[in-house]
Amino acid sequence: MKNFINRRSLLKSSLMTISGLALAPHISMGAFAGSSFTVDSRNRLYYSPLLREHFLDERPNVSTMMARLNANENPYGPPESTKKAVMDAVSGGNRYSWKELATLVDKIAKKEGVSPEHIMMGPGSSDLLEKVALVLFMKGGNVVSADPTYMSLIRVAEAVGATWKAIPCKSDWSHDLVEMEKAIDKDTKMVYICNPNNPVGSITAGKDLLDFCSRVSEKVPIFVDEAYLELAEGKGTESMVSLLSKNKNVIIARTFSKIMGMAGLRVGYAVAQPKFLDKIQKITRGGMGISHTSVLGAIASFEDTEFQANTKKMNTECKQYVYDNLTKMNYKYIPSYTNFIIFPIAMNGKDFLTKMTAKGIMVRAFDIQNKSWCRVSMGTMDEMKMFIKALGEVS
Repeated sequence: MKNFINRRSLLKSSLMTISGLALAPHISMGAFAGSSFTVDSRNRLYYSPLLREHFLDERPNVSTMMARLNANENPYGPPESTKKAVMDAVSGGNRYSWKELATLVDKIAKKEGVSPEHIMMGPGSSDLLEKVALVLFMKGGNVVSADPTYMSLIRVAEAVGATWKAIPCKSDWSHDLVEMEKAIDKDTKMVYICNPNNPVGSITAGKDLLDFCSRVSEKVPIFVDEAYLELAEGKGTESMVSLLSKNKNVIIARTFSKIMGMAGLRVGYAVAQPKFLDKIQKITRGGMGISHTSVLGAIASFEDTEFQANTKKMNTECKQYVYDNLTKMNYKYIPSYTNFIIFPIAMNGKDFLTKMTAKGIMVRAFDIQNKSWCRVSMGTMDEMKMFIKALGEVS
């Protein structure tokens, strides 16, 4: 029996597609706006063999919502330093910002301990995931990843002809590195690892992942998506960037959307071997997609370490508040290393969304292995109190 899940075989079982315009706003107005999406026989969005998402028939009026807790945004940003930098930069918006972008790259390279040639910029880390997938999988092949996981790279890889080997997460929701390594074959062009992992919030221990990436990158490139790592606390939260100094073929993605509060301003970067980045940039240029205002805003946000520290502190406090109250309400959550928490719920996911939205609270509802889950992003403490109150009323 094969040790990975064949997505194509599942697609034969009563799945259909609908327009992105019919979906929840976090999807239909995002990177895949206007796309068609697969839904299953129960009218759930089909993400993967193990993961489905419920959506409302009509978009809620966002202006009437009390708490938007569905998109893993930083509720405290952008920082004041970034707001000022963006406003000051508007007058230079008629010029390309290559010099300013080089300044940002130099700062990032110094932080990561690499040369500027190891850095590729992009409008958010998702853009870089998709660009890498576009280039690597133009002639087919397969990508190995966990299931469930973040889908941007995988969706693009499949769209240009690749297949996906989906390896179920372990019982603690970490990556099953043993089975992922076994799944690699002569057609594998990349292993993708989201750590901490979205949408479950779990982490795969840094020591185990360092060993895996060090060995396996000798066979195939490994893309480690660290979008949430700067929010992670506790043991085993190491970055994989150190492997670049050992000439390992790893790619690490980071974003300004989370701890730096710039989700709508769109800045991210990848750190990788220069030869690998050259292959990507021969076909598509990452930095070209970042506006002048965003570059200057990113420099300010990057330097605002006080804001970053406060974000991490308040995010941790909000998670602990939600943990404590979920425990009191007999919910068993997955410990999170991100700015969201996911936990199983007793009712149908669509009914749950409907009831929470009626109370002005926007969250996400997934089915994982046909069991309903709520994923709630961390807002301000006041917003989390609203969420807990609403949760108690709809339970």
